[in-house]
Amino acid sequence: MQIRGSLSPTAIASFLEESTVPVRLSCRTPADHLWMCSLWYRLEETDAGADSSDRDGWRLQCATSASADIVSFLEADPEVAFEVSTNDPPYAGVRGRGTVSIEPDPEKETLRTLLERYLDDTESGLARGLLREEREEVMLTVEPAVVYGWDFSDRMGD
Repeated sequence: MQIRGSLSPTAIASFLEESTVPVRLSCRTPADHLWMCSLWYRLEETDAGADSSDRDGWRLQCATSASADIVSFLEADPEVAFEVSTNDPPYAGVRGRGTVSIEPDPEKETLRTLLERYLDDTESGLARGLLREEREEVMLTVEPAVVYGWDFSDRMGD
């Protein structure tokens, strides 16, 4: 993974781990139109980063319905751009590009983890609806190739 911008690999991984705004995932449709989707994500550190103090081995994992449009789009073309950034000043974030792999998640493990991360439970009406047994779920894994991190806190401090 190539790292650019003003944030260190450790700062990028920390930002992604602590942030609970959705990832904005951009891809192409089979008709070659641009498509963007916001999804909940979790940071997964990979073996490449396990021995590194720079925490530069990671990927993002998302969950969505197996029948979601974005799944068929990514099956046709797995290249994506992504961004996780704050919505209020001072602005900070991480963006990049990479590829996505898609795996079935029959036990909805990824979705359960994301419900805990974003809603703090799996008992709300939304969670129960998403966890319905008949709903097929997949895990999308974003493998970043190029990542750019920024934090405008110093510039926007006053």
